[in-house]
Amino acid sequence: MSEVAASTPFNPDPYAIPLDSKFNVAQARLFQQDAHWAWFDRLRSESPVHYCDESEFGPYWSVTRYNDIMEVDTNHQIYSSEGGIAIVEQAEDFRLPMFIAMDPPVHDEQRKVVSPVVAPMNLKKLESTIRERAAGLLDDLPTGEEINWVDRISIELTTQMLATLFDFPFEERRKLTRWSDVATASEESGVVESEEQRRQELFECLQTFTEIFRERQARPGNNDLITMLAHGESTRDLLDRPMEFLGNLILLIVGGNDTTRNSITGGVLALNQFPAEYDKLRANPGLITTMVPEIIRWQTPLAHMRRRALVDAELGGQQIKAGDKVVMWYVSGNRDEQAIENPYEFAIDRARPRQHLSFGFGIHRCMGNRLAEMQLRIIWEEILKRFDNIEVVGEPTRILSTFVKGYSDLPVILHPRK
Repeated sequence: MSEVAASTPFNPDPYAIPLDSKFNVAQARLFQQDAHWAWFDRLRSESPVHYCDESEFGPYWSVTRYNDIMEVDTNHQIYSSEGGIAIVEQAEDFRLPMFIAMDPPVHDEQRKVVSPVVAPMNLKKLESTIRERAAGLLDDLPTGEEINWVDRISIELTTQMLATLFDFPFEERRKLTRWSDVATASEESGVVESEEQRRQELFECLQTFTEIFRERQARPGNNDLITMLAHGESTRDLLDRPMEFLGNLILLIVGGNDTTRNSITGGVLALNQFPAEYDKLRANPGLITTMVPEIIRWQTPLAHMRRRALVDAELGGQQIKAGDKVVMWYVSGNRDEQAIENPYEFAIDRARPRQHLSFGFGIHRCMGNRLAEMQLRIIWEEILKRFDNIEVVGEPTRILSTFVKGYSDLPVILHPRK
């Protein structure tokens, strides 16, 4: 951690702090303590495009309103993702290029290679597999005793899906979970003890997938992600660019894991926080269709994405300079009362439930958004067949991160249908 971050006093009350260039919302502890909401409320109200000149991550602009975020997200000619999508900068000696952190034409070429895995026909084929696995996992759960929902369902279901998408050895699937956690972890999170350990584990990921890549080069025909990369025109030589190969692996692993995993948990938590909505769902299971995108809005599994200004630009009345770091706070845009009616209410019958920022917009819109929605729909369809109530019986343990807005533990007790 930098000297700036270490010396900055932690105060969860944003109204006790002057709204000046030292006003820094990018503090992981705010998110871990679920204390960030008032910070973004103040920014949206008083300084929706706000410059912070001193933080653990260097100077950056916070973009906090829905429409301003859309303007940045859909203008890659002005706001570039080249070099990284998170507020934290990659280390000079450990850069991991990935197509989401690239601009056209390379971005478009590489994304095109793997996008067929989530084409409508493939999603249709996956649906029965997801349902079978969801049913099996739920049937194995005990009723009437406390379990960790995150580990038993959220992680396990999404990890099984990842193993399928990669055609990864099923019995070793928890390696994918571990690599996802390690890739996004800070040294302070407790996931890894040092940056050296983090890099060592990611190199193990690279080594494992290098062997798989070589096998798939000699065995074309499958529709898994690694086979697609091994035979794609713009990606078949990725082994010659090992750090780029590792970067794209991490992108696909994290992208296929965190959004769905944390939304599965966030949905259970939201229904417990809004019990009238749970009653509404039990009375009308058909509301799952609108509840799923509402869960994804409510949770906002990735709190932000960042860009770098390529040219001088004006945004929200502020002058952005070429080279400035611009952070789109999706978590704030999804609570913008100017764009979303009653944004702090969790409403499973919301009239326009897909009006949210969680998947991003423009050329970098989440490739797997329909797969994520399908997994959430199926798990809730199967839950309602078996359980009258998933009762949250303790506080969730949230991840220490300004990027991944997620959970490591949610204690629940399952109550079967009568």
